[in-house]
Parts: sequence; structure tokens; C-alpha cells
Amino acid sequence: MAGILPGLLLVGLTAAWGMREGVVTGAGRHDFGWPELRTALWNAKWELTIPFVVLGVLFSGYATLVETAAFTALYAAVVQGLIHRDFTLGRGLYTAFSECVVLVGGVLVILGVAVGFTAYLNDAEVPYLLVEWADEHIGSRLVFLLALNVFLLLVGCLMDIFSAIFVVVPLVVPVAEQFDVDLLHLGIIFIANLELGFLTPPVGLNLFLASYRFDRPLLEVYRASLPLLLILGVGVLIITYVPWLTLGLVEWLR
Repeated sequence: MAGILPGLLLVGLTAAWGMREGVVTGAGRHDFGWPELRTALWNAKWELTIPFVVLGVLFSGYATLVETAAFTALYAAVVQGLIHRDFTLGRGLYTAFSECVVLVGGVLVILGVAVGFTAYLNDAEVPYLLVEWADEHIGSRLVFLLALNVFLLLVGCLMDIFSAIFVVVPLVVPVAEQFDVDLLHLGIIFIANLELGFLTPPVGLNLFLASYRFDRPLLEVYRASLPLLLILGVGVLIITYVPWLTLGLVEWLR
């Protein structure tokens, strides 16, 4: 629930920029039609039900989070294999499993190294040293939040989100508690900054993926991403310095 309003803010800023670009570049517009909407919704009915399947299985009490993930994978395989027939349940399913094993194996290696590094940092009392350093050099909560944004932006540029969660969170939480930053708010700040880091040149992961997927030079992708990077940066600052966006809905529902 805490991420709904911040997410809507970032989506709204992105949509506003897209509308502005459409007007400036003279992009064509299409009339809205209810028949087309009904057709599109019907064609996507199996995909649109996935969130409801996940939430239904998870909150039914009959499955753990891991079991829900496994059931979701099974649901997706049935939809793609038996309904859409994008692959066969024989050779195609074997190929999909093979690719997933490689991907999951790589992630597990990264997580293993991250967990080991986190244990070393805790043994070396690095979080305690960071708290002491923050007490001496950072005088206010606002300055800490600004420094946190810059730090997390750099982390997002250089690390994948899995490693960042395991390595950085244990370091940041004690310092944030020292400045009375709500941990729920801190989590949303963390996610928003890391996602922004994925778009930040020169080593933002999403930039490389976009360059590969759309077959465009990396420098061209850099230039195209800069306006959006600035807009989302403003959104991240709003999320950081307006805690109500994160905590307001949660407190209202309590």
C-alpha cells in the first residue's frame, strides 16, 4: 500500500512527459473506441487475471509466498503453452526451464556473494561506524535524506537490485533510525532511487537493455534518457521529502 501513491506520481510524471513529446513531435492520435477496448481486454484476459490469481492464492492461507510463486509460474506455462500455444509443452517447456535455470543460477551466485559480503560488513561493525560518522558530519534529517538519494543513485548505477538490498540495507537502516526516518518510507526511497539508478548513465542496466533490445547506439539511448531521468529525479525528491505520499494511505487504512 505504501508504494501506490509514489508509483502513481512517477507514472503520472512519465505520462505527462510522453504527452508533451507527442504534441511537440506531432505524433498521430487515434480516437478512443469502446469496441476496441473490449476486444483488447478480452484478448488479454488470461494475462490480466494473473495479479488476481497471485493475490488469491497468497491470501487464501493455503500457500506460502514461495508456493504462490511456483503456482504463478505454472499458471503462466499453462496459458502460454496450452491456450496461446507460444511453445510446446515438450521441447518448448524444456527450453524455457533451461533458460530459467541459467538466469536463476546467476542470481543465486550474486545473492550468495552479497550475503557473504554483508556478513563481513557486520563483523567489521561497519553499520556502527557509519552511525558514528553520520552523527559527526551530518547535522540534519534533510541533509541525510539528500545524501541518501545521491548514495542510492550511485548504488543503482553500479549494482543490481538484489545485491543492493542485501548489502546496502543493513548499512543504511541504523543511520536512518538515528535520524527518525520511518522504515516504510525508507524502503520506498530505496526502491525509487535504485530504479532511477538503472536509468543513469554511464552504467545504468536499463540503458544497456534498451540499446540491445531496440538496436540503437548506446550514446543515443543516453541522450534520449536524460529528460526522463531529470523528470523522475524530481519525482524521487518529492517522494523523499513528502513522507505523506508513502505513509498517508497506510495510516488512513489503519
